[in-house]
Amino acid sequence: MRTVSTKPLLALVAVLGVAGCSSADPGTAYPVQTAVSSASQQAKAAQLPARPAELPIAGVDPCALIGQAQLDELKVTSVPRKAADPQDGPTCVLDANTTEPFHAFHLRVVDADLQEWLTGARRKNSMTTAPVSVEGYPALTNYRASGTPSDCEVLVGAANGETLAAQAFAITSGGFSQPQLCELATQAAGLAVQGLKAPS
Repeated sequence: MRTVSTKPLLALVAVLGVAGCSSADPGTAYPVQTAVSSASQQAKAAQLPARPAELPIAGVDPCALIGQAQLDELKVTSVPRKAADPQDGPTCVLDANTTEPFHAFHLRVVDADLQEWLTGARRKNSMTTAPVSVEGYPALTNYRASGTPSDCEVLVGAANGETLAAQAFAITSGGFSQPQLCELATQAAGLAVQGLKAPS
């Protein structure tokens, strides 16, 4: 009885196995993608401007950072109120719901360093982050790029280990583009930083 050599078959399996691990195969390139993503986040961190001065925000009421003139500038039509159940530090809620498209802002004082959103525990691969400057301070825009734009968060490194967050929400579905929401959040963040800088 004639035996069939298995060497060609083994060689084929080996070739297919190597091909399956190739970085050209997007379905199996997770380790490479993670490394690239990590390097990208490090590069973003390097683009952040140096903090011009410390602006400690521990114990600050975020509702006290925005005066009436700033509320008018943001088209806020309600009295600023503290969030009933803040999830991430003291939070002030500002509504702009007189004329369409409706929107709202959340101002938060977060006990975490800005770097946490780039290379630390708060980093999420589902979120798009970009380095920016707000009133000369290092900051990040942070939003989910997929789906209908619903919000944009601007995180300002006010002090070492302390972050001021301004988040703009679209109440009217589809009423804003992603850049528009980020522009609103940046505006709110800038006004809040000005409030922090103002002498008490």
